[in-house]
Amino acid sequence: MKKTSNEVFLNQLGDLYSAEQQLVKALPKMVENANSEKLSEAFQNHLMETQEQVKRLEQAFEMIGIPKKAKTCEAMKGLIEEAESEMKQYSDPAQADAAMIACAQKIEHYEIASYGCVCAWANQLGFDNVADLLGETLMEEKNADETLTEIAESEINSEAFLEA
Repeated sequence: MKKTSNEVFLNQLGDLYSAEQQLVKALPKMVENANSEKLSEAFQNHLMETQEQVKRLEQAFEMIGIPKKAKTCEAMKGLIEEAESEMKQYSDPAQADAAMIACAQKIEHYEIASYGCVCAWANQLGFDNVADLLGETLMEEKNADETLTEIAESEINSEAFLEA
């Protein structure tokens, strides 16, 4: 049976709801394992943003008039598992941070793609207020990605790849 456009949209909204909930649980470990003070601070800031993003998703469900429902996001589950594995592999602090930044940026890129889609779909379906709300999150995800790039390029990469 084919899904309706609304069902596709709501399915992805549920996927994002799960993804953000998983990230709220994972980010404290990243804060704790980051060696760079700047990186730890960036992860801490993004944790607070992510908690607000969960609330925005709940608000989006409410605005549409349906109960909030998470659909397990297998992609985020895998990305977080990879990040947790990477955190344990390197004894060199800068290399560990570089690997965590790479994993965090994969997460951000996944979220940017996902929020870009649901914002476009919300507009298409006439949920303009929901698109505006989720657009705030999209901008935060892009900013988080830029922050990670800045930390990597200004500090971490030159230390991590000194022998190169």
